[in-house]
Amino acid sequence: MEIEIIKVSNKGHLRTFINLTAKIHRNDPHWLPPVYADEWNYFNPAKNKGFNHCETILVLAYHQKKAVGRIMGIIHRSYNQLTSEKTARFSHFECFNIPEAAAALLSYIENWALKLGADMVAGPYGFSDKDPQGFRIEGFDDLPLIDIASNHPYMVTLTLDNGYVPMIDCMTYRFNIDLVLPDIYKRVQQRVINGNRFKMHEFTKKRELKKQIVPVLRLVNQTYGQLYGFYPMDEEEMHDLADRYMPVLDPRFIKTVTHNGELVAFIVGLPNMSKGIQRAKGKLFPFGWYHILKNMRSTSQLDLMLGAIKPEHQGLGLEISMGMLMLESARQAGIKNIETHLILETNTKMRSVVERIDAKMVKRFRVFQKKLYPKTPTVN
Repeated sequence: MEIEIIKVSNKGHLRTFINLTAKIHRNDPHWLPPVYADEWNYFNPAKNKGFNHCETILVLAYHQKKAVGRIMGIIHRSYNQLTSEKTARFSHFECFNIPEAAAALLSYIENWALKLGADMVAGPYGFSDKDPQGFRIEGFDDLPLIDIASNHPYMVTLTLDNGYVPMIDCMTYRFNIDLVLPDIYKRVQQRVINGNRFKMHEFTKKRELKKQIVPVLRLVNQTYGQLYGFYPMDEEEMHDLADRYMPVLDPRFIKTVTHNGELVAFIVGLPNMSKGIQRAKGKLFPFGWYHILKNMRSTSQLDLMLGAIKPEHQGLGLEISMGMLMLESARQAGIKNIETHLILETNTKMRSVVERIDAKMVKRFRVFQKKLYPKTPTVN
């Protein structure tokens, strides 16, 4: 099969790139479309500060003048310098079940990466850990959360067939809020409260959150440094991220902890909006926002999106205290289940917290890698 690769170089190409996944997943009831307004912002260097640190390329695969696949290449120069790597990333890799298209797309990114000095390609992985990462390898009959991969199973096979090997996994866990917590949890929470060292904060109004968002993201910088793929956000990126999520934040599901007036821990939950996004078909206008907000008000699931504890205060029970407060807020809101966002398999501290309460792993995602070797010139 003849495959033509075209570099995305104009708005028409980008429109094809963004809209192609809807065609690939046309008959998939468990596909979660992206929020298309966010997609256009994501691929706009003027609005996505991730482009400031990276070399990037977007390409499309065509067969008989029909787009059949897409892929993005990323070389995060700042991250590579920080970690002494020469790694390129592939992201937003989707195609019909056409081996020739997958091979052509991956080969194009590999050659591009080699020319720019890379010796490894890893993916799917975006600018940062806040982007979808990995291909889903378990949990295909479960609707994904926002900003999580929603690929067909065959994408894993196509990637493996092109010489990639598993690199790292991440999972989501789900549990019923009526679970019976060990008695020690209540004792730990009471100890934290009675100790008077830490102050727990809950919120009722959005305006109370605005001054909290950037300190929360600064704490993320301080605590996520050891996780694969993480690169610290600058202040501008923090404000951009705050602006992106402020419209959907629910004050009831944000808990913070301060010590001597300094933020030392937080947890953020969002009412699940997946069915609303699916019903809106990823479009906010003219009525998409209505479907999304209606779903968030009626959903029985809360998604834990982000959380962190300052290193010197870890192991003191703050995660248990915040979790108990979150459970109570969830019960009052009629929530039945809580699902975590992605947890890396190497993040043993977080995994132990959820596995201790017998939370069920419901989805698994895998990042792949391939070693690159400079091609030896042919001698005639």
